[in-house]
Amino acid sequence: MIEEIDEEIVLYIDTSATEEVRVGISIGGEKDFAVKASRREKAQVTLSLIADLLDKHDLVPDDIDKIEVNTGPGSFTGLRVGLSIANTMGSFLEIPINNEGKGEIVLPLYGSRLIN
Repeated sequence: MIEEIDEEIVLYIDTSATEEVRVGISIGGEKDFAVKASRREKAQVTLSLIADLLDKHDLVPDDIDKIEVNTGPGSFTGLRVGLSIANTMGSFLEIPINNEGKGEIVLPLYGSRLIN
């Protein structure tokens, strides 16, 4: 009987830049990133990149074990987009985000929170 190897699958989301969106996937430590220029419609671009990477690797959202999202510093609106997507997916899939507990909401790092 062939034993299936359990490789951790991590989704990376970075919408902190004003001009681009970066999304990546790591399968057993092997990383694949996609970058797309985007000043507007960051949510649509981010979701499209996620779907494309999952399709490229023959995966579905349920295959993701955890999410890593850039919490800042960065573009105010961009951070909110990335965190909204990560928090929604994490909650729906019941997986951790940024190594927090399952179901924990991850918040952005703005202004004074960076100083502390």
